Amino acid sequence: MAAPRALQECRAFPHLLGARRPYSSATCPDPPKGGILRYLCNRFYDIEYLVGWSAKLRYRNLRRKNVYYGYTKEIYGDNVAAAYFVLSNRGRVRFQGEETWFSVDWRGKCSSDFLQLRDVPVVAIDLSGSVLNYNGLDNLVKLTALRSLDLSRCPHVDDWTLSRLHVFKDSLEELSLAGCPQVTERGLACLHQLEHLRRLDLSHLPSVPTPGLIRILVEEMLPQCEVVGLAPYSGAQTSRDGREEPGVPSGARKAGEIPA
Repeated sequence: MAAPRALQECRAFPHLLGARRPYSSATCPDPPKGGILRYLCNRFYDIEYLVGWSAKLRYRNLRRKNVYYGYTKEIYGDNVAAAYFVLSNRGRVRFQGEETWFSVDWRGKCSSDFLQLRDVPVVAIDLSGSVLNYNGLDNLVKLTALRSLDLSRCPHVDDWTLSRLHVFKDSLEELSLAGCPQVTERGLACLHQLEHLRRLDLSHLPSVPTPGLIRILVEEMLPQCEVVGLAPYSGAQTSRDGREEPGVPSGARKAGEIPA
């Protein structure tokens, strides 16, 4: 027996009757010959909604990863709370007087021995490749004895994040920003307050357009610091009479000397 007319219309034009296709892929048909875009348009009612939902999910996960561990701080103190935050982001942490680093295994598990070190300051943190951002630094700003900080390959470390590192000006000696895609010369200018910095890794910074010139500025800003990663400026310079002259290598410059 033929199906009723209304049922036939519902099957042929579901969008006219307010019906949406399910998001489940359990009964997903084969992609049509028109390509993947046409398949997606036919498979999902609103692609923009799915993209927005995915972005909100990523943002929510980023906030969860950078949450402030205030409750842990109240119970165990600043150093243990900072260590717990670092380990939760699969980083490494080392306490003063300890030669070994605390880190998590492939299952995300770690020894709880660091909970007994609440009165021992944290001196080194490795958060390379993590999702640390500006808000996540709330867990670290109370570390008064931090000497080494590795933020290499952190996709969310930007200029605003670097502007908060001044809290470590009395202790920080080593800093790595290698491979941070959002770091620019404006953020590097904020590092002038790190007076005790002895080593700064600025390798592979895609948002720094003129690494040679920025290296000169950073070296003059932090004359006591070894700058690693930025290529020395070797471009040709123009003299006052209009003739082209070779650039002066950074190693031949004196500290504080301004290029002509």
